[in-house]
Amino acid sequence: MSSHRALVLGGTGMLSGVSGWLAGQGWHVVVPSRRYCPIPVDDDADDAADAAGASRGRVRWVEARWERPERLAQDAARALGGPADLLVSWVHSTYRVPVLNEVAGLLTEDAPVVEVHGRSVPSRELEPALSGHPTQRVVLGYVREGTSTRWLTHAEIVDGVLVAVRRALTDRPRTEHHVGETAPRPVH
Repeated sequence: MSSHRALVLGGTGMLSGVSGWLAGQGWHVVVPSRRYCPIPVDDDADDAADAAGASRGRVRWVEARWERPERLAQDAARALGGPADLLVSWVHSTYRVPVLNEVAGLLTEDAPVVEVHGRSVPSRELEPALSGHPTQRVVLGYVREGTSTRWLTHAEIVDGVLVAVRRALTDRPRTEHHVGETAPRPVH
């Protein structure tokens, strides 16, 4: 098993590429979610890990519901097999604080946290939920194309979140990352 453990909340949906990238880097990744979704390991990252002599990581799904944070944390703890060295989280604002407070005990003392938020999240909710951990915040927006706008693609979201993950893993100061435009979206 890899010596690095990551807990990725929301890691089977739009963050599946982040989960796969971490596993490709040799991480043991646990992804609690309602539905099972196989996560392909990033082949490019896997090749880089092989070249560096790292072992291939894996992604392990744990059935979970945000409205049951205690159970989520218990099941995630068993799947992790030890303290998590990284937390990546994209949890609906209704459940964000209770879920993050419950999983806080699963993290190493200095584990970085990457929190992902949609653009419509009120600024008071952008404050780190786990203030004792170095936190990178990612705020997702939209893309303007000429006179129209569109939501970010899956790939754009993954790329933006990976910038924050890499920054967190290199022990960089807390930062807020904006992916796309986050000003109020024009109405057409």
